[in-house]
Amino acid sequence: MEWFEAIILGLVQGLTEFLPVSSSGHLEIGKVLLGVETTDDLLFTTLVHTATVLSTIVVFRHQIWDLIKGFFTGLKDWKLLKDADGHHYLSCNDQTDYLLKIAVSMIPVFIVGVFFKDFVEGLFGSITVVGLALVVTSALLFFSDYASRPGRKSIFPANESRNGLSYWQAFAVGLGQAFAVIPGLSRSGTTISTGLICGVRRENMAQFSFLMVLVPILGESLLEIVGGELAASSVSALCLFLGFVSAFLSGLFACNAMVALVKRAKLSWFALYCLLAAVLIFIFS
Repeated sequence: MEWFEAIILGLVQGLTEFLPVSSSGHLEIGKVLLGVETTDDLLFTTLVHTATVLSTIVVFRHQIWDLIKGFFTGLKDWKLLKDADGHHYLSCNDQTDYLLKIAVSMIPVFIVGVFFKDFVEGLFGSITVVGLALVVTSALLFFSDYASRPGRKSIFPANESRNGLSYWQAFAVGLGQAFAVIPGLSRSGTTISTGLICGVRRENMAQFSFLMVLVPILGESLLEIVGGELAASSVSALCLFLGFVSAFLSGLFACNAMVALVKRAKLSWFALYCLLAAVLIFIFS
């Protein structure tokens, strides 16, 4: 990998991570177009994903700080109560409730990471898999736009749920994230679409979708570094650094843009783009 290729791939990752078009899929497409052979070295992919996660932390730094501060200050108020039907539930503040829902959303992707890591890694490098997954992404985006139209009855009523979503909705969104480890299946597109289909409002779904990925990706990056993958990488330290910086800076822009888009724009436009990209892959691959 050359230094300019690392910058280009970093830009591709950063600009597409938060858009519902699959950053991993576009990263694989970019590698094919540039002739970059890194199918056996996933450290570069992991690092540029980490860079965009860090850009998420910067964009949502105030919300993240409020959640952390609220969690620790509210520990003393935790109580196990019983409702009218005799079911026990945890009484806690809003920040703790939100963090617990993020934790619930991480369960599916944790299971995939522990038991199916080798299988998932084997999917990277296949442009055909990317094309098929982009078709699935397109279908999800189309359907979520239809299902979330005003007046349609949702599966789980969001207006009755604390912080805008229930624990079942959080788990359902987590299932979407678990499937989105497939290259070409957009993580943001899948999680946001799943949430909208389940009745989560757009203004609540964008933030939750971006925050729920922080721990899994940062954890994966830490394991890669601790496991010695940095030293064993076939990509030079300069390229790793340039790709990281490029993805971080472009991710700052894309994250802010996507939050605004989810609240207002139709996801079906991104669905059309994904479908067109898939068609082009099938024609030229």
